[in-house]
Amino acid sequence: MEAAHWIYLSGIVVIIAVMIARKNVVIPAVTATFLTAWVFTGSLVTGLESIFNASLTAASELFSIFLIIALVTALLGSLRALGADRRMVEPFRVVMRSGHSAFWVLAAVTYVISLFFWPTPAVPLMGAILLPAAIAAGLPPISAGVAIAIAGQGMALSSDYVIQVAPGLSAKAAGVETGAVADRAMVLSLITGLVALGIGYLMTRSEFRRPDAALLERWEAGESELEAPAPRRSLIRVLPRRRVLQPEPAAAGGGDGGVAVLDHGPGSGSGGGSSTVPGPRSGGSGDAGEASDEMTRRALSSLNGGDRPGADCPRRSKAFAAIVPLALIGLVGYMMLGKFTGLVPEVVGGDAAALVGGVATALLLAAAIAKDGRGSLERCADHIVDGLVFAMKAMGVVIPIAGFFFIGNADFAGKIMGMEEGAKAPGFLFDAVVRMQDAIPDSQYVVGFGVLIIGMVTGLDGSGFSGLPLTGSLAGSLGPASGVDPALLAAIGQMGCIWAGGGVLIAWSSLIAVAGFARVPVLDLVRRSFLPVIAGLVVATVAGLIIY
Repeated sequence: MEAAHWIYLSGIVVIIAVMIARKNVVIPAVTATFLTAWVFTGSLVTGLESIFNASLTAASELFSIFLIIALVTALLGSLRALGADRRMVEPFRVVMRSGHSAFWVLAAVTYVISLFFWPTPAVPLMGAILLPAAIAAGLPPISAGVAIAIAGQGMALSSDYVIQVAPGLSAKAAGVETGAVADRAMVLSLITGLVALGIGYLMTRSEFRRPDAALLERWEAGESELEAPAPRRSLIRVLPRRRVLQPEPAAAGGGDGGVAVLDHGPGSGSGGGSSTVPGPRSGGSGDAGEASDEMTRRALSSLNGGDRPGADCPRRSKAFAAIVPLALIGLVGYMMLGKFTGLVPEVVGGDAAALVGGVATALLLAAAIAKDGRGSLERCADHIVDGLVFAMKAMGVVIPIAGFFFIGNADFAGKIMGMEEGAKAPGFLFDAVVRMQDAIPDSQYVVGFGVLIIGMVTGLDGSGFSGLPLTGSLAGSLGPASGVDPALLAAIGQMGCIWAGGGVLIAWSSLIAVAGFARVPVLDLVRRSFLPVIAGLVVATVAGLIIY
């Protein structure tokens, strides 16, 4: 390997270390991109150009995810203006009575939809329908993100049992039957997913809250991390506690007061506890906190019944509370017809995501027109702009990080470093992995975990499928020598590739869509998912070697 390969691998090690330290990795990623390109090409100018080209390439590859986040966020904004969002989640509370049931319902529904249509169209559906209901039931946004990511991007995509793109790639490279790899991958994915979901649930269950409409209001207002005290429990079942706004006295020396959130207990005229949400700051215009605090104040004030969205159009609010879920359920039905019958064309992958985005946009336009009439020309544009701003603010930091890992992929490295058309581009990551394979002994457990680790390393570029030909070929060559079923080794490698690169263990993948809809930092979601998923992969690998 050349010096550029070692610089690239050093960059990976530094980024992983910085992530473990819970710091932002933009500076290490940009620096490693620059040094890798500079050393490989020998040109300082090309190294500087590669910083921009890497981010541009990553942005072009990930923009479809950003766009669908923006459109569904805009749809939720239009539904919120109608007051239809609260009405829409009411029926789901029959099933999601608490954060505990919401966690498992969210995981189960995500898994079923993702198994048939891949997670790309499933995540927007969850974000538009079930996620608000889960939040209102007391499930923290980070726990909801963990459930969706593990069930969809992990458990469903790693088996790919219905569409069978992943088992097909693995089987072809390993020289075995696709069905054999698919069957083993299904078993391994279920073991990994159930272990990961179980550990994830146990790790976060202490953060679950009692069902409260205020949780949904705060989450929609962008204040999900700022929580008022949980209401005190009572042995007597009475009317729900009511949160009211009460201005606090201004602090000595001037300044605006805060907004006190009081819990009035049953039959009591005084607050049983309070916390203060800061009021709008006095000072220069354009303060980022001012808009956020104003959003919180408006969201909390709506709980008192004042200025509740949709109060002026209850019939239209009720209509869209029914229309939106029915439209999305109909969309799922249409895709299922395409999958199992010849009545309509089959829609999968990117086409399915585009269909979901188109339906979300159509519903957005209809909701804006129903609410604002002639004013919808401006309001609809405002909703879309708000969605785009939210998507970029929440996920934009991922672009330079993804750019670094894209430069390690031969499919993108040539474009990033400005190489001539037809020139052989380097594959820094794959070259390193190929060198590692010679160091793997013949022990079946060492071989099994070696293929798993190689699969996880190849997934670091953000593509869960790009490493499947490599892990499949390793399975075909190492299996007979070590006495391990090649189909099982191919399935183990498939687990490593997709659980890492498919969007659970790295932030520069489709996991940004899950984090975007859950409105949580994507790196926090990676950290919460890491231990459960690694434990699941270890258990599944050992179980697979024992069973097969």
